[in-house]
Amino acid sequence: MGADAKVVPAVQKVLPTWTIAPAANNRDALEMLKARAYDLVLTGVESSGKQDVDLLRQIRLVRPHVRLIIITTESTPADVIAAMRERAFSYFSEPYSMAVFEQMLVLATSGPVWDEGIEIRSATPELMQLVARCDRKTADRLVQFIHEVADLPLKERDAVGFAFREMLMNAIEHGAQFDSTQHVEISYIRAKHMVLCRVKDPGEGFSLDEVSHAAIMNPPSDPIRHAAIREKQGLRPGGFGILLTQKIIDELIYGETGNEVVLIKYLRPEQLETPAS
Repeated sequence: MGADAKVVPAVQKVLPTWTIAPAANNRDALEMLKARAYDLVLTGVESSGKQDVDLLRQIRLVRPHVRLIIITTESTPADVIAAMRERAFSYFSEPYSMAVFEQMLVLATSGPVWDEGIEIRSATPELMQLVARCDRKTADRLVQFIHEVADLPLKERDAVGFAFREMLMNAIEHGAQFDSTQHVEISYIRAKHMVLCRVKDPGEGFSLDEVSHAAIMNPPSDPIRHAAIREKQGLRPGGFGILLTQKIIDELIYGETGNEVVLIKYLRPEQLETPAS
């Protein structure tokens, strides 16, 4: 509804058989939802993140389980947190990646049953504590929310988001074995000159000396040794997560048992001069 020129083609590309019903504004959208059920609601860039969250609260009274993705040009970290509390499916503020948006459309429309999967224990723009279900869909949704909450220049925000996703997927894959009945604990702290993310999985943990399937353990003489080990163990291609994260993040700290990791990115003064868009 009221979607900008980029969104409609993306929906038509990803969901070619779907019918799009545009609404002039949030008020008209609410009236349309009162009249009939829709599978997915996309807000328009004309409204702010705060206005879209207000719309979501009203929608929940008449269509409590509808999937809604917020798209906006005006947003704050507090708006993103409010959207998470109201169980928005996802959140995008400009500029955003169309590839990620298209992926989120697929996630929002796949599967006959949808539920939140993300529980907020406490949240402010400076400190969030979350619990998330251990599956790929929830992980991708959570990464996008964290990307929007992070009040950083775009380059640093992308770096933190990439590193966070790698460690989150490690926790879900190796710690929880993709068991969707299990949950991972996440903390996010935004200090003046630092961003910290903590991820704790429900697994028994590991030692870095035991992860021969990870690229970080390859000897200099054989930089892809882990690929053969992963294939033998039936693991997906990859295994570069920890290695890449170490190159992006300033500090990567594992707990004693190995099922808890802390990522720290320090922010230099020049990185704080340009606010995130």
